[in-house]
Amino acid sequence: MRIAHVITRLIIGGAQENTAATVVGLQRKEGLEVELITGPTRGAEGTLLPSLEPHRVRITLIPNLVRPIHPFHDVLGLIGLARHFRRTCPDIVHTHSGKAGTLGRLAARAARVPLVLHTIHGPSFGSFQGRAANLLFTQAERMAGRVTDHFVAVSEAMIEQYLRAGIGERSRYSKILSGFDLSPFLQAGNDTALRHRLGLKPEDFVVGKIARLAPLKGHADLIQGLPRLVEQCPTAKILLVGDGPLRDELTERLQRAGLGERVRFAGLVQPEEIAKYVGVMDALVHLSYREGLPRALPQALAAARPVVAYDCDGAGEVCLNGETGFLVPPGNVNLAVERLAELGASPTLRETLGRRGQTFIRERFPVTIMVDALHELYRQLWKRKTGVVIP
Repeated sequence: MRIAHVITRLIIGGAQENTAATVVGLQRKEGLEVELITGPTRGAEGTLLPSLEPHRVRITLIPNLVRPIHPFHDVLGLIGLARHFRRTCPDIVHTHSGKAGTLGRLAARAARVPLVLHTIHGPSFGSFQGRAANLLFTQAERMAGRVTDHFVAVSEAMIEQYLRAGIGERSRYSKILSGFDLSPFLQAGNDTALRHRLGLKPEDFVVGKIARLAPLKGHADLIQGLPRLVEQCPTAKILLVGDGPLRDELTERLQRAGLGERVRFAGLVQPEEIAKYVGVMDALVHLSYREGLPRALPQALAAARPVVAYDCDGAGEVCLNGETGFLVPPGNVNLAVERLAELGASPTLRETLGRRGQTFIRERFPVTIMVDALHELYRQLWKRKTGVVIP
């Protein structure tokens, strides 16, 4: 059976890491031929392409598959995908991300691909956008949804949001959590050498944030609350893991506020190194306004680090309030600061929440569970569609 996964770009990010891990895992299954189709990957947000080389993943580049809306490139990207599908004849096309999700599904149907799936890693539409953009992306998802045989969502929140928008029926949705290799996080320790290299003292209360330095990720909210956090917890330091277009703006804002010495920019960190940075954190904060299910949350919990997160989309499905961390209404910076200060004041509380979180993640997020669930879903859908049972 031939399976083609399509994603707009392979930057370092949760949806991309999920897709890469899925392709690597599926190609180990007997009887599957797996291909990864992507657009150009460039810029400060890095690339996952080198990490796939040892696994000999078959990768096809579609030059016109770009993230921004661009009528010329989008038409050529649609044509290029359809031509590729007609030439390679995949049995299943499985798309990821907004642009590749729309163009890939339409191209697959035009090429008469038997089975078309789409994974919802995060919302393509919602209150985080202006009315015009929200309408445009909602209509695009509805159009693509009509040619989608089945949806995979990384959280229950995504299923509910898409159903409310009139996209598909409940029977066409499956939730499969975005698994990852837990072992580096389960073994993550407080590397004193790394702390020293980052300019962090042993007694510092290190609040980590793992996210691209991009809009809607909540870095501005964290900086806004930092003076109050320092007032309540004088040893507090912020460790930002990730890079992106807002790096200079955030640096300038910190300097103007006289907070530069309180924040450490780790920059772009490769996925295989993330666990080391989580290890030097005492807690993780995630103040994003748009996520399917933030990958940073289960990563931190796997390392037994408690989390504080905005109650946005799927965050509440792993940040269990009062059990594995604290949920905060989106935009309530003061409450987020209070929760972080509470964690800073109590190592016992951090230990209790972190250990509960680690148990929760260990049972649900191994990458093998994700790959096996997706493989089984393919088998069920193929049998339903064709009547043929695949091994």
